[in-house]
Amino acid sequence: METTGLFKSSMRFFSDQELCYADILTPQEVLARIQVAVLNFLRILSSSTPAISNLPLIDRSSSNSRVNQGILTDESWIFLSHSFCTRSLMRANAAKAFVRVWKLMEMCSQILLQEKRVTQRELFYKLFCDSPAYFPTQLHVNRTIQDVVALLRCSRFSLGVMASSRGLVAGRLLLQEPEQETVDCAACGTSGYAISGDLDLLQKLTLKTDARYVIVIEKHAIFQRLAEDRVFNHIPSILITAKGYPDMATRYFLHRISKTFPHLPIFGLVDWNPAGLAILCTFKYGSIGMGLEAYRYGMRGDDVQLIPQESLVSLKPRDLQIAKSLMSSEILQENYREELTLMVEGGQKAELEALYHNGFDYLEKYLVKKIIQFNYI
Repeated sequence: METTGLFKSSMRFFSDQELCYADILTPQEVLARIQVAVLNFLRILSSSTPAISNLPLIDRSSSNSRVNQGILTDESWIFLSHSFCTRSLMRANAAKAFVRVWKLMEMCSQILLQEKRVTQRELFYKLFCDSPAYFPTQLHVNRTIQDVVALLRCSRFSLGVMASSRGLVAGRLLLQEPEQETVDCAACGTSGYAISGDLDLLQKLTLKTDARYVIVIEKHAIFQRLAEDRVFNHIPSILITAKGYPDMATRYFLHRISKTFPHLPIFGLVDWNPAGLAILCTFKYGSIGMGLEAYRYGMRGDDVQLIPQESLVSLKPRDLQIAKSLMSSEILQENYREELTLMVEGGQKAELEALYHNGFDYLEKYLVKKIIQFNYI
């Protein structure tokens, strides 16, 4: 696309308030949108009635989130509606956030011009060294990246920012990066295969499997136990963990698995607590904060009888806060809502490790039981 064409399409973008999703753009297209943002700012500043313009961002609050229910498919996901919020230099509580957006766009321009990619952690150290007063913590960088995504409406990957991945995969999966040897994830031991944070590379992976199930596991220790026991040989499956709340790369990898092998049912193996349900919802629907970039529950209330009473733990204030947030969300499907109500009314929760009361090999038996319960055998 010629430079003039890029500029014109970017001008149309900034005048079109109906778009509220993150485009996957080339570096040239992102740079064009940044240039138009700068020109808009300068135009208002140098007009006959000069002013410092606000930055219109897609609102990432829960009140602006919606759940798209698939009509022709069973898929649902969170997306953001057309409401806007602003970052303003004229409001004391928003002035620093306003400056951060411009500083981050400047940094992303440099990254794209150099044809580089950086992780969010690398970006933090660079911004902290250059502007410590504006980026004192990683959280400031993370939130500003979301602001820039909401302003330019392009993915963070398009900005040159890679997702930092904690994800691992093991089991009946062969994957191959371009021009690399095939990796057998069943031969990666208890450590599993590290899921790359490079979304472009994940998109290019060649995937093959003879698995019949995908099992998404909340905890790294449980993942290691199942990988060590080679449970995927007895239950032909692919094991995936994000070691807690899922990062974007692990979510995208699971999305690729689901799209490449749509016949494979996906099971979630998480603690019986509000946080476990929140993790499942994030895997399944995405998150509101990343709504522009947008399972079957393992341990259930009727499984609590498998656990000694002394292993049950009282819900903490943080658990109740998560429960309240989930209950108020329209994304929560009815069976999840029933489980959450059971937890809150009983005031208790249970961790997966409590199942070891029945023996260290019990998790495999438990998975078989769940698969039979859902009529997948």
